[in-house]
Amino acid sequence: MVKESVYRTNVIGAGAVGSAVTVEMDKHSIHKTNSIFWDTKGNEILGATALPLYGAYVSEEKCQLFGDVSGKKVLEIGCGSGQSLLYLGERKASELWGTDISAKQIEKTSQLLTSSGLSAQLICSPMEDECEIPENYFDFVYSVYAIGWTTDLEGTFSRIASYLKKDGVFIFSWSHPIHKCVVAENNMLAFKKSYFDESWYTASLDEGTLTLSDRKLSTYLNALAKAGFVLEQLIEESDDDIMHSRDDNSDFAKKAKMLPVTFVVKARKL
Repeated sequence: MVKESVYRTNVIGAGAVGSAVTVEMDKHSIHKTNSIFWDTKGNEILGATALPLYGAYVSEEKCQLFGDVSGKKVLEIGCGSGQSLLYLGERKASELWGTDISAKQIEKTSQLLTSSGLSAQLICSPMEDECEIPENYFDFVYSVYAIGWTTDLEGTFSRIASYLKKDGVFIFSWSHPIHKCVVAENNMLAFKKSYFDESWYTASLDEGTLTLSDRKLSTYLNALAKAGFVLEQLIEESDDDIMHSRDDNSDFAKKAKMLPVTFVVKARKL
């Protein structure tokens, strides 16, 4: 699967985490690698980003992208350990659905929701695949730091559009492409990879291995348009109130003051 032995600095989560090696794009190998990662070490290594946070310094409480979800049917792509579904369930969403590539994550979600008196339809499947989710059914489909794991962005967005009712809303967040290119070094920010490099790479982190591609922002937006969405809002700014409340002087926080580390998109199905 290795394409060439080209190692480069890799940025995951809060900062640089060593090197990554470029690999050939192989859907089935990538799914296997990433499902094992989230079945085993994923939460320990990367933690879990969940609502009300969309990323390190962006929150639903400030942005109000969902608004009132009472009585709404919601589907989460990449539900992780269930905190985001719990957040919306506690706000009276009428139906909770979730998908994830990891059976272990699905199990965690089920346990969390059951212990909170909530139920959900949970499906263990790659987001790219047909998995018997009803079409023209949901008011909201959303994904918090999961959509970037897809091996087929256009196909995934097309499937998500099919799940939504007309005028339904799709909300997703992911690491900003600029953040993935830049590292803090000697009190300066330095580019360590090309913004235009969308090649697939494998990185080994604390006994776990993952495979990703760092797509351009235009790649996401163009794929949305092709799938029949209209962009309603794009958020790139870090929330100053969150940053001040944490009194964070880390390199990551300093970086977040100078360039976007997370982006969030709200789009509507035409």
